[in-house]
Parts: sequence; structure tokens; C-alpha cells
Amino acid sequence: MTSNAESGPASGNGPVGTSGPTRSLWLNLLKRSSIAAASGLVLCAIPAGLLNGTTGAVSSFLGGLLVMLFFGISLLVGHFVGRRNPSGAIGMFVATYFIKVVGFAVVLFVIGAPEWLHGRWFVIGAVVAVVLWQAAEIHGFSRARLQIYNDPEDREASDA
Repeated sequence: MTSNAESGPASGNGPVGTSGPTRSLWLNLLKRSSIAAASGLVLCAIPAGLLNGTTGAVSSFLGGLLVMLFFGISLLVGHFVGRRNPSGAIGMFVATYFIKVVGFAVVLFVIGAPEWLHGRWFVIGAVVAVVLWQAAEIHGFSRARLQIYNDPEDREASDA
């Protein structure tokens, strides 16, 4: 049976399948975001290398890798905690965020920036990674299938 309003293939009598929830949401987001950010960092390293040599290219790549590590830890926490305790995942995100901010701050103040690090390219690499990572996460979340309601019960089985 087809509609006269729109052209298209004829409807069939076959069963309509369900897609179900997205498997491993956090790992999928980690993969998508890592690929997007790494691709951007490779493209960012090209002008950095041309303008400031190896120092610029390595600095931009390290800035982006630091961002990827920062965000990647959160997604891994979401994956492992979300499986066991989905309602506790948000609390763990907050705790992990606090630990990461304090931890990265301590490391940066104790170790400091090496002399060879090119500060401008480090920041540019970090900004590129943040923008691409967040864009990939938003796109991944928009494509995720999250089950909000429980599946309806089978009435025939409950009547028997």
C-alpha cells in the first residue's frame, strides 16, 4: 500500500524491526572524538611545522594530546561506571573532573613547560582538539539511541 501524496517504494508486509539502544555509547564517543581530534591535530601540525619547524609541530600535537587525554578519561569513566551504576555515572563525572583539573594543574606547576615548547602552537593545537572533540561528541550523542522507556509487556504472555 502506498500513499498518493508521496512517491516511493511500496510498503511491505514484513516485520518492522527495532534498533534498540546504542551499544557502548561511551566507547563509541571516544572512538569518534579521538579520530576527529587526531585528524585535526595532523592538519594543525602541518602549518606549525612549516612556520616553526619540528618544535611547532610537536608543540601543537602535544597540546591536542593533552586535551584528548583530559576528555578521554571522562568517557572511559562513563563506560566503566555507567555499566555497573548508570545513576551514579554523573556523580563520578563530577568527581573525575575535579581530580583531573587538580591533577593536571599540579603536574603543570610542578613540572612546568619545557624550554623547547612553542606556547602559541601548543594552545592552537589544544583549541583545535577541543573544538573537533566536542563537535564529534555532539554528533555522536545526536546519533545515539537511548532507551528512555521500558519495552511494553507482551499482553498475550501476561494473559496466559
